[in-house]
Amino acid sequence: MRHAAFWLTANDGTQLYVNHWSSDEPPRAIILIAHGMAEHSQRYARFAQTLAAQGISVFALDQRGHGQSSTLATLGHFADEQGWHLVVNDLCCLNHYVRVRYPTTPIFLLGHSLGSYIAIAYLMQHSCSLQGAILSGSNYFKTSRRYRAAMTLARFERWRLGKTGRSQLLQTLVFYPYQRAVKQRRTDWDWLSRDAAQVDAYIADPLCGFTCTTQLWLDFLGGLQHVTPVRNLVQIDNDLPVLVIGGDADPIHHGHRLIDLANALRESGNRAVDIRLYPQARHEVLQEINHAEVTADIIRWLDTALAHQRSMLLT
Repeated sequence: MRHAAFWLTANDGTQLYVNHWSSDEPPRAIILIAHGMAEHSQRYARFAQTLAAQGISVFALDQRGHGQSSTLATLGHFADEQGWHLVVNDLCCLNHYVRVRYPTTPIFLLGHSLGSYIAIAYLMQHSCSLQGAILSGSNYFKTSRRYRAAMTLARFERWRLGKTGRSQLLQTLVFYPYQRAVKQRRTDWDWLSRDAAQVDAYIADPLCGFTCTTQLWLDFLGGLQHVTPVRNLVQIDNDLPVLVIGGDADPIHHGHRLIDLANALRESGNRAVDIRLYPQARHEVLQEINHAEVTADIIRWLDTALAHQRSMLLT
């Protein structure tokens, strides 16, 4: 197994840090990873190494404002303007980079949590460039009313603190319900995983668990409103294999809203949606105590999706 890292130049000139895991042989498939909020791509190393051993290369970028793609000043901040558009377009840049180098290799996209919504927005415009997609730790509300209400508060906090200000009010309102959902919790981050070692590593990592800017919250909430309506999900290729995965003890969706997401994708016309819910698992199923089971299920799904006959893929 080989690991390398490189810098990818986004369309606006932003430098994005990318981790690449591969075997010594040409890959039979490639996965692009869009990580979640307040984390970074190196956290997917264990998962990526297992895939690389199965002949599946992994390219995982640190999204702008995250990981090595950020500075102390920009950590937790997409951009002052058009942040959602930029972060979705960064996946286009990564896909293009990979496609130029592997013109005939099937490409999949895996998005976790925040990355899952960015992935959905990407699919709405570029699903024909992919062999399949995996949405991990996602969520779905049948109406965007809740997001509109949250945006009102986020706009007030932006007015009060500025675009790069960091609102403890927003942080508490979003994350406190997740924290209290875990009874007899050891830390405030136990809702991420039952694996204490993974939780401790997250807490000790200065590039994890930070407070995002008011502008990032507005970018995020605006993006959620865009990817919620079924009439917008119709834009996704209805022949694209999609796997929705998560833990049924994840306080973000409680399992049932992942089912709602899968059903919304089916309602939009998608004929190839699968869902896997893991009993008692929490938010980060790839960092859970049953991560080996989750990874094995993903590999089996990838093998099935690779056998799926797709129409001509476009870059």
